[in-house]
Formats: sequence, C-alpha cells, structure tokens
Amino acid sequence: MASWMLCVALVLAAVAGAVGETRYEKFLRQHVDHPRTLGLIGHRYCRVMLARRQVTAPGRPCKPSNTFVHAPAEDLVATCTRPADTMGFHSTSTPMDITACRLRGGDTRPPCNYQARQLHHHVRVSCLDGLPVHLAGTHASVNES
Repeated sequence: MASWMLCVALVLAAVAGAVGETRYEKFLRQHVDHPRTLGLIGHRYCRVMLARRQVTAPGRPCKPSNTFVHAPAEDLVATCTRPADTMGFHSTSTPMDITACRLRGGDTRPPCNYQARQLHHHVRVSCLDGLPVHLAGTHASVNES
C-alpha cells in the first residue's frame, strides 16, 4: 500500500511540475542543450536526451523529430528581436550548431530509436512576449549547399 501511495505522489508531483512550466521553460527543456552534453554520440545522444528532458516517456508515443540547439539561450532570445518572416517566425542571424533527431522506422511506440545529424543551421522560432516558445525549423545558409 505504501509503494502505491508513493507512486501516486510521484505522478502528481510530475503533473504539477509540468503544469507550472511556462512555454519558454518548455522550449528550453525540449530544445536547448548548451553547452552540448558530452559523452553521448549519435543515436544514443538523441535517445538519452529526449528521455532525460522528458520529451519522450514510457507509455507515450515517440516524438517523430526533435532538434537540440547547442547555443546559449540568450542567443535564441535575441532572435525574437529580429524581424519576423511572412509566417511570423524569427530566424537566427548566424548559423548555430544543432543536433537533429529523427525517429527511425515506422513504429512510434517505445523504445524510441533515433537517427542523429550534427548540423550548422539557422534556427527559426516563434516568440511570445519576446521569448522563444516554439522551434519552427532550421535551414542552411543561402550560400551553403
């Protein structure tokens, strides 16, 4: 009985934590890893970081893709001061180091297996009250092929 109560308490604490998280805090948790976590390579980086950051969790479907930006949060906040494009997104002024994680295979049930790509891309975000709240995508510089 005590272990069941502990389990319920832990679930309630996790839910309470998620409810108290702002959209900016969620953005940071899901997308910013600066400096880049060392010791994790390739697909292992994606699997571990997505689980550690609670982007994927047991019992929930695997997220099809997620991008981690290896730049200071302040650089992404500064992006919100840049002019928005026609879709309302703001792009970083310079490319940033990122890790793009893509789900491998067609199964969206855990365990989640990801392919990792290290890229140097501009990052597109949507902003709310001067803070990034959604990573809308990345793109190479115009002069890169």
